Amino acid sequence: MLRPWSLEIQLDKKSNTALYLQIADAIINAIKSGKLSSGNALPGSRQLAGLLHVNRNTVIEALDVLIAEGWLITMDRKGTFVADILPEIGLEKKQQQKANTNEDEVKPYLIFDDGLPDSRLAPMTDLARAYREIFNRKSRWQIMGYSNEFGNTEFRKAIAQMLNFKRGMNISPDQICITRGSQMAMYLAAHSLFSKGDYIMIENPGYQPAWKAFENAGAALLPVSITSDGLNLDEVEEYLKKYNSIKAIYVTPHHQFPTTVTMSLKKRLKLIELSNQYGFTIIEDDYDHEFHFGQRPILPISSYESARNFIYIGTLSKIVAPALRIGYLVSTPERIEKVGEHRKIIDVQGDNIMEEAVLHLINEGIIKRHLKKTNLIYKAKRDYFESLCQQHLKDKITFSKPEGGLAFWIVPKSEIDIAFVCQQLLAKGIKIMNPENFSFTNSASGFRLGYASLTEQQMEQGIIALSEYL
Repeated sequence: MLRPWSLEIQLDKKSNTALYLQIADAIINAIKSGKLSSGNALPGSRQLAGLLHVNRNTVIEALDVLIAEGWLITMDRKGTFVADILPEIGLEKKQQQKANTNEDEVKPYLIFDDGLPDSRLAPMTDLARAYREIFNRKSRWQIMGYSNEFGNTEFRKAIAQMLNFKRGMNISPDQICITRGSQMAMYLAAHSLFSKGDYIMIENPGYQPAWKAFENAGAALLPVSITSDGLNLDEVEEYLKKYNSIKAIYVTPHHQFPTTVTMSLKKRLKLIELSNQYGFTIIEDDYDHEFHFGQRPILPISSYESARNFIYIGTLSKIVAPALRIGYLVSTPERIEKVGEHRKIIDVQGDNIMEEAVLHLINEGIIKRHLKKTNLIYKAKRDYFESLCQQHLKDKITFSKPEGGLAFWIVPKSEIDIAFVCQQLLAKGIKIMNPENFSFTNSASGFRLGYASLTEQQMEQGIIALSEYL
């Protein structure tokens, strides 16, 4: 197959820009200038690495970024090609459609979500192959009958091993229930814990879908504010002295939702101490533990030996793909038995076939390689997003560069009409989440801006548009 492009990539190994990003930028410029057109084939990664005198992994990282951003596509057994529909062309079409649409009916073409991963990076080919293999390898009676309400046994063993090895926990498979996503885990935890008249302390701002699950189980919510190092524990202690029926506290300590704040070690230990003293359960939602760009992610509160009353909730949906609904709940064997009783009321079992398919990806090391690749991509996107904030919003906002997660929390320096800003941006086809979505009473003072699913061009366009109203 002909690959007509004459390579003219000059790499500066002394530059602060990583080599793989220099390669990616050079290919994007070649596409923009017309040197590469839609459908053109690129040299193979080995050939390209030889021509540029770089490690092949550097080339693969560059190609992964370009594929994720929509500049390139891959075809099995054929190679890598310039995409038929390029990011800029797609953007022009969407802008034309917006111009011909009534403002009230505008559908956003650019969305700052609350921190979702880029679904284009999902290892769907590997997952589909594993799914087919499960069907081919097992007899129909083995895969089509009912299974354990707690989830596939081997899958639970794999999750336990992962949590023990990667997150410092000390649990056995009988302490795990596999669920259809973390929201189901939240629902099951709530109904195994609460009765009408019970209280639960929650973070404010925080995660409203969890609040709804707790309220549905009969619990009343007690909001706790967030400081620069996590929960305001003075408020927690005041609630504990005032109310006798506080059953739990719900926290997102690794990257607090939505502010991205990491709870300090001092506060973690104090929270465990209070939990043991007053007997309330710490419900820990570790929704994006895998996405951490620092040297070492902080271990969960539930991993501490002194933590006696805990429910730990995690998900594989963000690792593989948001549409893949697999989460898990970890607690004592006694609590898990109660969870199983409630599980059978609403859902006899999980998706046993999908659990086995994901287990295959874990055992084959595909999940590990996928996380390694995506973390490099997301880290580069985070750094670029930070540079945009410094360039366009530096004098208008305060923010801290998050060590992990897939979103920024930015706080305007001056008072603004938040609803007006959201409305004006939406009229331009740009959607940001209204902080009311995170607020218990008064609207939170900041914006949560997810960056992982956006291209660099989309990030820049969105930040420039937001800067006009701050």
